[in-house]
Amino acid sequence: DFGRSSELAFVVEPSDDIAVQEQPLILYCQVEGIQPITITWRKNGAMIVDSENAFMLANGSLYVSRFQRVRGDGSSDEGEYDCMAQNHYGLVVSRKAKIQAATMSDFHIHPQNAVVEEGGVARFQCQIHGLPEPVILWHKNSMPVNTDNERYTLLPKGVLQITGLRAEDSGIFHCVATNIANVKFSREARLTVSGSHSTVYKDPMILVGPENLTLTVHQTAVLECIATGNPRPIVSWSRLDGRPIGVEGIQVLGTGNLMISDLTVQHSGIYVCAANKPGTRVRRTAQGSLVVQAPAEFVQHPQSISRPVGTTAIFTCVAQGEPPPQITWLRNGQILETSDHIKLKNNNSTLSIYGINQADEAIYQCLAENSAGSTQASARLTVLWADGLPSPPQGVRAETVSATTIQVSWEKPLQNTKEIIGYVLHIRKAADPVEMEYQEAVSKSTFQQLVTDLEPSTSYSFYIKAYTSRGASKASEVTVVSTLGEVPAMPSLFIKVINSTTVQATWEPSIKLGQHEGFKLYYRKVHLSQYTGPVLLASNITAYNITHLDASVVYEVKLLAYNQHGDGNSTVRFVSLRETVERTVLNPPCDCMKDEQNNKTSTTGIIIGIHIGVTCIIFCILFLMFGYRGRLLMCKNVQEQLSTPQIPRSQRSATGLVLNGATRRDRDDRDLNGKQLDMNELERLFPASPSQEQQEKGITSAHSLSAPHDETQISTLPLDEFSIIEEQPDPLPKNPHGSSPAAPAPNHGPANEG
Repeated sequence: DFGRSSELAFVVEPSDDIAVQEQPLILYCQVEGIQPITITWRKNGAMIVDSENAFMLANGSLYVSRFQRVRGDGSSDEGEYDCMAQNHYGLVVSRKAKIQAATMSDFHIHPQNAVVEEGGVARFQCQIHGLPEPVILWHKNSMPVNTDNERYTLLPKGVLQITGLRAEDSGIFHCVATNIANVKFSREARLTVSGSHSTVYKDPMILVGPENLTLTVHQTAVLECIATGNPRPIVSWSRLDGRPIGVEGIQVLGTGNLMISDLTVQHSGIYVCAANKPGTRVRRTAQGSLVVQAPAEFVQHPQSISRPVGTTAIFTCVAQGEPPPQITWLRNGQILETSDHIKLKNNNSTLSIYGINQADEAIYQCLAENSAGSTQASARLTVLWADGLPSPPQGVRAETVSATTIQVSWEKPLQNTKEIIGYVLHIRKAADPVEMEYQEAVSKSTFQQLVTDLEPSTSYSFYIKAYTSRGASKASEVTVVSTLGEVPAMPSLFIKVINSTTVQATWEPSIKLGQHEGFKLYYRKVHLSQYTGPVLLASNITAYNITHLDASVVYEVKLLAYNQHGDGNSTVRFVSLRETVERTVLNPPCDCMKDEQNNKTSTTGIIIGIHIGVTCIIFCILFLMFGYRGRLLMCKNVQEQLSTPQIPRSQRSATGLVLNGATRRDRDDRDLNGKQLDMNELERLFPASPSQEQQEKGITSAHSLSAPHDETQISTLPLDEFSIIEEQPDPLPKNPHGSSPAAPAPNHGPANEG
């Protein structure tokens, strides 16, 4: 890389121009780079041969001695010109310069006579086409209009506005159009100012509103708006999208014309002119669109690069403009054709050249063009090649191992193998573009590679390169081979019992099934070896009903997917219809319509019943809670009033302790009634007496002692003292937490309940 000055590039490019008939024209072209450099010119893509009329100057510019729009042979000097420069490294082409002849047509709009009352508004207009755009001036009574008069407004498109008319404004008006091609005069028009200023009220009215304009950046836009009314309306401007118009470069001409200088793309939009009656909300509006175009310009230029043989070269060219520019690539001045190893991406902004070789060495140009203009940028690709690199690997072979695996093998290059440090295997689906290629590197002693994780029934291409510290060899021959096909995966199977003789098999379609032609369904009784089936089902079917089954046996159902490569693994499910039969016997079919009617009529009764039931439960709980607490307090108060028969310790331990003479049957009855006594609560309420003699006492009821000896003993209770009374039918004590309850009834005998 010799630096920027070595690159073949344009210093001056030809520019758009308007030529005058029979006058000379010069198109400039200046190039820098490594000499020798050859410069040639083209018009509309065809080479220009030096002639008496057009020839190239010593500095590379093109000289046209007498520009003619139409020659005697029918040819024209108008057209698109470009300059080409070539040296040893390549060729570049300049931007296209559009050359047009200066012209001027006749006036197609002339000013018209007008009669306007004093104080009103007069407007004259004339229009004419020409290249370049003619400059239009106005004359009154054959003298130029005095532009210092603020009541006179001249607009660039050939409009004259006169506001606040007076008698002295009457006269003869005409316009004069001038450009480098010609000077022309319009017809005359008379202005008559009649009467005196009227005081009659008139609604605001817009005589002329803004027209649609399409301009280029840095030009000036004038949006016309002229309104009348009495009192004179106030003219204001706004954007339809609500964005502010701004103040920089904005000027009001006359009484309401909007002028925007040094246009930018941001000025594009729809502008609204409003004529407002002073002090009121009465208004009239008119609108026009302004489109600002910007010629193409580069945001990012392509850069010259140097790359070894076999690698990838990438050029990036990003341009902007309004409308968005189209990007075209040239290779040594010719339109670049894409191929398997030359790709354009991102709307042609990125040029990628894969596996470059010496034939790819050239100058690549990016041309950006839109309706507002064009531009170009160039970059050079240098392909590096070192002497003594290995020759391509030999004997590349690929063998299919499975549906997802291929084994690739190769042999050493024939030349320059001493410096090889490894090999790189390049892998790509045959149907994919080159940029989808990926690589696997192996050591210099490896001559085969197992490529895994491939897709079934897919063709792949392989080639090998040998690498040294100084670069890579050329690519080996490409070999293409396909993987084996694969049977489908197992489908998901679900069984649903429909009735006593029918089940439904359903399954879910899944991408994991791969390519399959359909399904096979089998079923059998589990005690038999022979299946019924297969039932062949299309690939879009996901359910099947199996009928006429025996409800007394268990069935096995099997489903598999198949394709041209064979049957996949099956999914097996077992199902029994016996439970369905039993449910049918126990729950015979109901008259659903009758039940539904009964349900509707009994809904209110059910709700009332629920409320009554909940209320009863609450009262029962409260009654049990207060009754149980009262019983415990009564037991504590009569503890010392009752005498307890003593039983020797030996007898007590041998016989055990029976509560209240209750046998197992009695205790079971108590358990069923929810009245079993909490022993921990009794121990807390009746603590042991401090007397040693009382601690030796056993407790038993007289009824218990007289019980037959074959009764089963309930339990032993390690309490030292226990007193029991018969539960009284009296109501609960009035003050359960305060003084002692009422005295119990006389004890007429042993208690039967605790």
